[in-house]
Amino acid sequence: MLETSLHLIRGKVCSRARLVRDYGELPQVQGNAVQLAQVFVNLLVNAAQAMPQTGGEIRLTTRVQDGSAVVEVRDTGCGISPENLERIFEPFFTTKPAGEGTGLGLPISHEIIRALGGELSVESTVGVGTTFRVLLPTVADHFTEAPGASRVGLRQ
Repeated sequence: MLETSLHLIRGKVCSRARLVRDYGELPQVQGNAVQLAQVFVNLLVNAAQAMPQTGGEIRLTTRVQDGSAVVEVRDTGCGISPENLERIFEPFFTTKPAGEGTGLGLPISHEIIRALGGELSVESTVGVGTTFRVLLPTVADHFTEAPGASRVGLRQ
């Protein structure tokens, strides 16, 4: 789903930053593919928008950590101030100019990941960049899928 999401917005990302992929092997996770794509699109678009006009980097990293699938979207953009960092998951909060953002992308993404039993966290330093980290529980071989959910490969 990470590659599918990237394909959807490749022009927005690649026109603003160099894209670096650092993919490790990941097991499948339970989730809705459309919802996971929405999360990754939100994170990638925000990363691209945080970039200077040219010269930035967006790094996508995947790995397994403590039994969870981890996807990181790291940018070398402007960073997020501490006072704004506390509010980024609040509905309708945005630092973007009027007409450029609704302030719903991150709150919706946060809720999607929480509903899947995962975590969405952020680390940021003004002038250095931001890292969003998605942790999702993996699907055990004997797992019975919930109605409406399916097994999803994060890098498909």
